[in-house]
Amino acid sequence: MRIIIYTGKGGVGKTSIAASTAVELSKKGKRTLVVSTDAAHSLSDSFDLPIGHEPTPLMENLWGLEIDSLYEMEKNWGAVKEWMVSVLTWAKLDDITTEEMVGLPGGEELFSLLEISKHTESGEYDVIIIDCAPTGETLRLLGSPDKINWWFKKIFPLEKLLATLARPFSKIVTGGLEMPSDEVFASVVKFMEKLITLQDIITNSDICSVRIVVNPEKMVIAEARRSFTHLNLFGFNTDAVIINKFLPEEAATGYMANWRASQNIHIQEIHDCFNPITILSVPLMDSEAFGISSLEKIASHAFSNCDIGEVLYKGTTLSVRKENDIYIMELAVPFVSKEQISMSQTGDELTLQVGAYRRKVLLPRLLLGKQITSAKLIENKLTITFEKEKKNEETNED
Repeated sequence: MRIIIYTGKGGVGKTSIAASTAVELSKKGKRTLVVSTDAAHSLSDSFDLPIGHEPTPLMENLWGLEIDSLYEMEKNWGAVKEWMVSVLTWAKLDDITTEEMVGLPGGEELFSLLEISKHTESGEYDVIIIDCAPTGETLRLLGSPDKINWWFKKIFPLEKLLATLARPFSKIVTGGLEMPSDEVFASVVKFMEKLITLQDIITNSDICSVRIVVNPEKMVIAEARRSFTHLNLFGFNTDAVIINKFLPEEAATGYMANWRASQNIHIQEIHDCFNPITILSVPLMDSEAFGISSLEKIASHAFSNCDIGEVLYKGTTLSVRKENDIYIMELAVPFVSKEQISMSQTGDELTLQVGAYRRKVLLPRLLLGKQITSAKLIENKLTITFEKEKKNEETNED
């Protein structure tokens, strides 16, 4: 089973690259599902074929899906939503904004993930290609299971216990407000368990790869570098960068010569920045790219020198090792300075913040109870040293 996630700044052409990947793999006999999680779907435009909210046949071995996130949210969050509406009604806030207020913040992204998880576990497909929303939304989407996992383990058991104990007295104390029912809690538990399972899948570098699509432009490259840093922070394997829409030599004359010269500089920068990750290239097509024949043409340019279905690069984002009774944790955080990193430790949790993104890392068992003694940024890796292992002293006393 393979999952390939395409992301990138808006307008770089990631939908076309995702669609061409799907066409290429289906022609190789792989049962392929290409999925759009972007609220502004453009997958059907790329194929020039209608694509629905259920897998739609597009050609032999290929299906397309544009996820209806609102429908998925209602299906998975219905019981919780109904209880929240009752709370607002009890509080006399049941006006026309009620339906909007009871939605789960970020829920559309989360329920898109659940739909992907369902098709991953179905066994009906060999490959799932995911055309994600622009970079910021993608990072929130991919980081969501990690946050939910933490909430589920730390907060939810206590909330459920308190609600269970308080339910017999709630109507007396609150004047009629019902505490969440067992059905509501069951919905939340089921939802979280699915997300935790999905987290294991999409952070498994043998199964899932993230690929960043870029144009040879300054602002796009800067965004791609930030994305790469944050993907490493959350433990995702980025196995390729695709340079899309560069001017071919035959088009880089006269008026466009300066553009090509600028692109040459940026293309070299991309290779320097992202080495040793696989770099693929797609020139600007000589006509608008839509329809299966155009997607086949893109694939012939991009994937002629590689098996696009394989894991093209694998790097370790987080590791722990022991040296002379000292434990050392290393986390890959490329393209950042030490001033952009903050860190704190509380019990068995390590909270890391890089720029606007925060991740809570549950420390492995061998680090429990040990405190951080130093942290350094060395060659794009945050190296954290924990205190020495305490030796058990043997005595002859009973």
